[in-house]
Amino acid sequence: MESNRDIFMQGYRHGIPIGLGYFAVAFSLGIAARDYGFSAFQGFFASLITYASAGQYMGFALYATNTTLAELVLLMFIINARYILMGFALNQRMPEGTPLRTRLLVGSCITDEIFGITIARPGVPTPYYTFGALIAAVPMWAVGTALGITMGNILPARIVSALSVALFGMFIAVIIPPARRDKAVLGAVAVSFALSYASSHLPAIAKLSQGNRTILLTVVISAVFAALFPRKTDDVTEGGAADEH
Repeated sequence: MESNRDIFMQGYRHGIPIGLGYFAVAFSLGIAARDYGFSAFQGFFASLITYASAGQYMGFALYATNTTLAELVLLMFIINARYILMGFALNQRMPEGTPLRTRLLVGSCITDEIFGITIARPGVPTPYYTFGALIAAVPMWAVGTALGITMGNILPARIVSALSVALFGMFIAVIIPPARRDKAVLGAVAVSFALSYASSHLPAIAKLSQGNRTILLTVVISAVFAALFPRKTDDVTEGGAADEH
């Protein structure tokens, strides 16, 4: 029988490749954070306690536009709501008698990739595996963000511009695979692009802040497509974990 230490170290080893992937994306995030006025320490600390790529990028952007704290919190909740479902899935599979504090801590450790390897590991999910993967991966995300902010001031402008494309590549990598598999997702993506552009020009909606427009569009579009194209239970089960960090 594996000891808790062995399980932790296994999670740590499996988290190293995830951390290397995080580093590359976080470097690009750091370049964007630098453009929004964040220092290396601020970027490092934000990534150390947040580690949510798309949500964090959106948070940096909205913070730079003087979005209110209430808007920022609500938008982060909407963008990262999937982690609540992942937390439920893991907690339902944990051994009986697992303390509440441990369950809450596991919930705070979830990223898409860490959830994926935890749920795919044979046997009953154990917190020690999740903790090991987190310890290996998250520091790379935080260091990558700080270096992106620092190196963004040193590297030539052309290289910085090229590296910045990686962040948009991350968004494309998140959108394209499910859009190719599901026409409903493709339609939602197309509608989102169109309405996002239109909302910045329509007189009534354009007066709203960027944060409120994003919240409104996210809720409305997701609700409409969820009602028109509900997911079957089998589809959700087979879909597995999401591809984004």
